[in-house]
Amino acid sequence: MSTHSRDDAIGEANASRKPAIIFIHGLWQKPSSWDRWIEMFDAAGYAALAPGWPAEIGGASAPETIGEVAAHFARIARALDKRPALVGHSFGGLIAQILAGRRLSAATVAIDPAPFRGVLPVPDSALRSAWPVQHNPANVNRNVSLTPEESRYAVANAVPETECDALYASSQATAPGRPVFEAAANPDPWTKAQFDTETAERGPLLIISGEHDHAVPPSATRAAFERQQHNPHAVTEFARLSLRGHSLTIDHGWREVAETALRFVRRFV
Repeated sequence: MSTHSRDDAIGEANASRKPAIIFIHGLWQKPSSWDRWIEMFDAAGYAALAPGWPAEIGGASAPETIGEVAAHFARIARALDKRPALVGHSFGGLIAQILAGRRLSAATVAIDPAPFRGVLPVPDSALRSAWPVQHNPANVNRNVSLTPEESRYAVANAVPETECDALYASSQATAPGRPVFEAAANPDPWTKAQFDTETAERGPLLIISGEHDHAVPPSATRAAFERQQHNPHAVTEFARLSLRGHSLTIDHGWREVAETALRFVRRFV
């Protein structure tokens, strides 16, 4: 998406006077991964946007930090006339929570979100999923691709092999390695993967977990929920979807996830 088309989308959302919703994809995905979601939310009366990450819009190469990505989406949220709802998957779910902690979200849905500071433990499957990036320290300054086998384990382990191959061919993208290293630096007090979970204006939050997710296992999403639940001012809810892996937003079962998110957003926005 070019800067011009992004600005056009913001202008159209403001002109529509409909409540806006921003979709934020994760690593190894594209903005187009939200196309079916956008169609569903548009039909439900929302003005839906799926801007890319900064490099996808500006043409920059790696590295791309969590702080840069959060600042990019914060600018988009602030350009809207009213606070938008936010829906993010994986690292997009982390970014959505960071923005909510900055009082920029009317309602937030974080789907299998990458962990933020203080979310422990780190299960073995999460370490194995991150290994294609972390095995080489030089990847902190590179864009990294997953092989079909790596994607099968980390992303599409809960779908048939034929569907996994089709998803890889249609939606797999390269991604900056730096955010993976930043998220792994969980104890670092200066990490950008942190935010105020207890601000009074965080807004309602739903965390969705896929039962069979390898990259962000249920124990990690549950730990994120338990930390967010300490917020005394806002609704915090958790949904665990059976038999689902990390590809749950783009595979054959995407509609169940989208409808779960839409029901939550509709209650507040």
